[in-house]
Amino acid sequence: MNIILLSGGSGKRLWPLSNDIRSKQFIKLFKNGEEYESMVQRVYRQITAADPEAKVTIATSRSQASAIKNQLGDSVSVCVEPCRRDTFPAIVLAAAYLHDELGVDEDEAVVVCPVDPYVGLSYYEAVRRLQGLAEQGKANLTLMGIEPTYPSEKYGYIIPENGEEVSPVSAFKEKPDAEAAKEYIDRHALWNAGIFAFKMGYVLEKAHGMIRFEDYRDLFNKYDTLTKISFDYAVVEKETSIQVLRYGGEWKDVGTWNMMAEVMADPVKGTAILDEACENTNVVNELNIPILCMGCRDMIIAASGDGILVSDKERSGYMKPYVEKIGTEAMYAEKSWGTYTVIDVQPGSMTVKVSMKAGERMSYHMHNHREEVWTVVSGEGKAVVDGMEQILRAGDVVTIAAGCRHTVEAVTALDIVEVQVGEEISASDKIKFDLE
Repeated sequence: MNIILLSGGSGKRLWPLSNDIRSKQFIKLFKNGEEYESMVQRVYRQITAADPEAKVTIATSRSQASAIKNQLGDSVSVCVEPCRRDTFPAIVLAAAYLHDELGVDEDEAVVVCPVDPYVGLSYYEAVRRLQGLAEQGKANLTLMGIEPTYPSEKYGYIIPENGEEVSPVSAFKEKPDAEAAKEYIDRHALWNAGIFAFKMGYVLEKAHGMIRFEDYRDLFNKYDTLTKISFDYAVVEKETSIQVLRYGGEWKDVGTWNMMAEVMADPVKGTAILDEACENTNVVNELNIPILCMGCRDMIIAASGDGILVSDKERSGYMKPYVEKIGTEAMYAEKSWGTYTVIDVQPGSMTVKVSMKAGERMSYHMHNHREEVWTVVSGEGKAVVDGMEQILRAGDVVTIAAGCRHTVEAVTALDIVEVQVGEEISASDKIKFDLE
């Protein structure tokens, strides 16, 4: 299988664990055996279980690329959008990447799926069947529709011509009210979950008809000039040769805390105590302090360095406009080399904990407006400062003046406390170089 996973999200609906850097698909709330795993790790595991030879490409933003590398390593290809331009440009860029950079032929079928539904293994077995239907070429587009479990007002609907497992599509309907949704379901309607397959040549032909570009690199360079438009509006709703595959297995949209609570591996993660009067309450605590819950009923309590949420489960689905009023920077990020946790912020300084995985190295870079002081807490590594190498062990202190090029490599797992000092401390104050 050739699969494009769309990984987006603004990180507002599962605050304070999610943010613009760590969207919901990277939060480790599920389990594989005894180990916690994130949604993106679960999805990749399920895909490779359904098809060990599957080729997975994740289309994502720059802010999420490091987290993907951290959690999946080099097992997937990553197509990074220079900026956000909705799903049609993102899919076209990923398709051009597969064709021009990875050599996927125009006659090969490609399946596009969101990265964040909670599904059973049968979902990816159906995705594999979806690709087979696309390869047969009986329709230009083949969708997978979810059999509704209730007349939802949250989803768009696919109206098939009949109730068979594979059917031509009659129409698409936007998010309806409950009465209209009941009527659609009586007509064998399916939830439109944004899952579709096509031959590579089909989408490239559509793309060249709407965008002037030579190849993937040309498209990447002019990406910020592209019109923001969804794949549904640009392609799906204009296509006449289209069919849908019914899927009736496990599928849940876990876009809110209320829905996530239904599928979390454990009702409590982190240090928390619930008294005997608590009912139907979930707690996720990423802080190094305990949470005590007394008499909590039907509640979500989540705590991280970004903030603390205490919410009725039903009300948690309406939190986005309130979170948008909170203007703090993300206090935790997953990098390709490990994790970065802000410990303290003061005027003129910021203290962070850097945890690096063995064998990983930061980019060789410098800062113009801040000095950094590293204190090695545990592990062994190697620092390079302006070309000079220094072995790092627990207790060592390294001072890097503003303007000095530097990097650190972890020989073993390596923990460093980094104090940044300067009048201007900003993530944008970073210039990368090749390590000579």
